[in-house]
Amino acid sequence: MNMFKATTLSRILPALALMLVLVPPAFAAKDPIYTSLFSKNAAGGYDVTAYFTENKPVKGKKKFNTSYMGANWLFASQENLDLFLADPEKYAPQYGGYCAWAAAGGYTAKGDPKQWSLHDGKLYLNYDADIKRQWLDDKENLIVQADKNWPALLDN
Repeated sequence: MNMFKATTLSRILPALALMLVLVPPAFAAKDPIYTSLFSKNAAGGYDVTAYFTENKPVKGKKKFNTSYMGANWLFASQENLDLFLADPEKYAPQYGGYCAWAAAGGYTAKGDPKQWSLHDGKLYLNYDADIKRQWLDDKENLIVQADKNWPALLDN
């Protein structure tokens, strides 16, 4: 190999490697649990057990945390963390915390932990207050459709 090719390759290869790390391929699957771009906290850092025990969103604390399905989960107390650890599927939001209404429509959108509802012992998050109203108006049918669409939506 001549000197020009070796020098050029030594400059290009690190740049290509960096691009692969920083720019995910278009065909990459979505994370199974929705987290924001700048955080790996599920449910926006809210304690998902509190929706069931206190019937409201409660911010979690960093000292009460666990990792589940590639995301960080925060809880308001050790007791709530223990509840989650005993049965994470019971407390984790449906459709990975993505918007339930969007999942019914065949796509993903962020789920807002302040726009929530419980139905048949399951937690659902929605994009915003308007979408939540639409969700609540037809949740039975929307759940059937979202269940059909999930988890294949993660591959889109």
